[in-house]
Amino acid sequence: MQKSIGLLAFYLLLCCGAVMAQNNNGTIKGFVYDKKTGEPVIYTNVQVLNAKTGVQTDVNGYFSISLPSGTYTLLATGIGYDSSITTVNLLPNTIVTKKLVLTSRDLQLKDVEVSARKTDRITRINTGVTTVTPRDLKLLPSAGGEPDIAQYLQVIPGVVFTGDQGGQLYIRGGSPAQTGIYLDGITIYNPFHSIGLFSVFETEAIRNVDVYTAGFGAQYGNRTSAIVDLHTKDGNKNEFAGIVSVSPIMSRVLLEGPIIKPKKDNGSNITYLVTAKSSYLDQSSKALYSEFGEPFSSGLPYKFTDMYGKITFSGDNGSKLNIFGFNFSDYANLLNDTTHESIANYHWQARGIGSTVVLSPGTTSSLIEGKFAYSNYNIGLNQLSVAADSAPRTSQINGFEAAISFTYFLPNYSQFKYGIDVSGLHTSLSYYLASGVPTTEDRQSTLAGFYMLYRQNFSSKFIFEPSFRVQYYSEINKLSPEPRLGLKYNISNSVRLKLAGGIYSQNIISTKSDQDIVNLFTGFLLSPDERIQDPNGNYVKSNLQTAYHTVGGIEVDVLRVEFNLEPWVKYFGQVDELNRNKQYVSDPDFVAATGLANGVDLSGKYNHGRVYLWGAAGYQNVNYTSVDSKGNIQTYPTPFDTRFNINAVAAYTAGKKKDWDLSTRFNMHAPFPFTQTQGFYENQPVLQLNSNPTTTNGNLAVLYADQINGGRLSYYHRLDVSARKRIKTSEKTNLDITFAVTNVYDRNNIFYVNRITNVRVYQLPLFPSINLTWSF
Repeated sequence: MQKSIGLLAFYLLLCCGAVMAQNNNGTIKGFVYDKKTGEPVIYTNVQVLNAKTGVQTDVNGYFSISLPSGTYTLLATGIGYDSSITTVNLLPNTIVTKKLVLTSRDLQLKDVEVSARKTDRITRINTGVTTVTPRDLKLLPSAGGEPDIAQYLQVIPGVVFTGDQGGQLYIRGGSPAQTGIYLDGITIYNPFHSIGLFSVFETEAIRNVDVYTAGFGAQYGNRTSAIVDLHTKDGNKNEFAGIVSVSPIMSRVLLEGPIIKPKKDNGSNITYLVTAKSSYLDQSSKALYSEFGEPFSSGLPYKFTDMYGKITFSGDNGSKLNIFGFNFSDYANLLNDTTHESIANYHWQARGIGSTVVLSPGTTSSLIEGKFAYSNYNIGLNQLSVAADSAPRTSQINGFEAAISFTYFLPNYSQFKYGIDVSGLHTSLSYYLASGVPTTEDRQSTLAGFYMLYRQNFSSKFIFEPSFRVQYYSEINKLSPEPRLGLKYNISNSVRLKLAGGIYSQNIISTKSDQDIVNLFTGFLLSPDERIQDPNGNYVKSNLQTAYHTVGGIEVDVLRVEFNLEPWVKYFGQVDELNRNKQYVSDPDFVAATGLANGVDLSGKYNHGRVYLWGAAGYQNVNYTSVDSKGNIQTYPTPFDTRFNINAVAAYTAGKKKDWDLSTRFNMHAPFPFTQTQGFYENQPVLQLNSNPTTTNGNLAVLYADQINGGRLSYYHRLDVSARKRIKTSEKTNLDITFAVTNVYDRNNIFYVNRITNVRVYQLPLFPSINLTWSF
């Protein structure tokens, strides 16, 4: 602990010294905006031409740079925009605020695009990081003609997805509970619908998504594997606009515009953004696809409704306040393909309200960001069979989140950031043991964290990014110091080496059971207050879960192709699990396991002219070590240990007016493991007074195989294609017509298996659809 505190003090002195060194200079700060919509232009370059230095805007479009007094020329460049040039007279110890406005253009200047992408790769470490924009989302074939982040995440290196199977997301050896997913900084506990082609997020409302698959910095806490950080755009500041979309799967609408318009370019204003989408596939599949036979004739059993609203108050100096709320729900009633009877039903709902604030005070060069939110998520699964452990399961997690951070932008794309976050959580879980005994868990906790991050770019050759986080967990009275580090060395503009790693912790436990052949139930619990044992039978010192990451890589650009190779290792020093062997109330509720995950991912991207090509292949090995039902230590593959996966995407823009988009995507991954069934037996219940043991019937119980996850399901693979035609109906309106075919060769991929009856439900069969989207 003393060494960790000493390291923190060293980091603080280093970073504060770097910031204080700028005090004799003046500062130019401001925001870069899209002229048409008033939306911030993120991750774009602001260069000082006569000082040979520059910075990159953040997710708010904000930049800040400290310089000696003098006259400077600023150049802002971005992919898809004309450049913007402005002159600034800077005096010592003064702060000048500028708003730079970029005008979008239809004709892409390839040299500008290549330069912008190259600058990003050279000035950011980007180890285990993928940034996704709305433009990227629309390049993929879209199921039902509807582009969605859920479909794009599947092609990111290191990500394993279960297709339509409940939208389970596994990132480089981590379970869904070990991956933090954030909407404008607010935790979303289950962002994917039971038909995993779709998320709760509206594609047209997304500003950007950053996916951290390993080695992420100290600004993120309470997760031990990965982070998905999504930001929504603000409403249109200048005019009323929207989108209306209809397909056989769902309808969706987005409306945005000003409540109070700005009186000058990006002056003070109030805007709104509202989105809603609802699926009716359970009904439309009967009417439109009944001639295809089952499962269409009985109706594909998925439906969901998502609503999101946001109001933004923006000031003259770029400061703004966002207030937003959401209500997401999902329901699936899984049917026996032969009898058409329900074999399981599954539902969840997430609600929340929150606010975020961005402040740019005129007296300081720092950017201040804050948030406060409350959310509630609950889920239930009812498997309709006679087995005791198939009784209903329910889980809930709710609470508040609050945070504030300060960011200083330094010359040569360097940065210093620190912040504090606090949250209060409550979790509950109700389930039944194999013996039929009901069990409940209920926990509360307050979490507090402090972090700081410093990034120094040395002459565009070497990037050094140390960060440090201290996290406190009240329910287990545990203080966790967590140093992290990122490095990058640019051998040349086309060859770059990178490395990242650190220590991570979390107090959220997954409620998934390895005894399900397919895991649909995504519930959460806080760390238990009871003493738990490790695989060797020793009591652990703390119930906090920990992990250690190391991820390296090399980036090579060859003839417009960007290659990225990343080997990675994650050691999960402690993973707290529900006791799969619990039979009686007196048995411990939890056990502690250890885990080791390692792998390597290779990806390549070509994006030039009308052609977009993307390919990714990965190998991984994920094993846990724990105690089996006989008290023996076992090392076994996790339920999400698919050894390799392959993704390939091809897109082409056709037509003289570039008004046709053609795309195809292929995905394959190796089989998931599961624990096999050895047989069944009658488990006699505890006898009550006046009961007759000779006539009392027991519960049907499953006899599981000795080897945990010793079996494997079948391979998953699928091919999707789509074609989109854009029709310009007026100066400000467009009609997009998309024809898509999901699962072109009608592959039977597993969705759900009932262990007792062995009834299988498959994912989407061959599924043609057409989508109409009107933009105005």
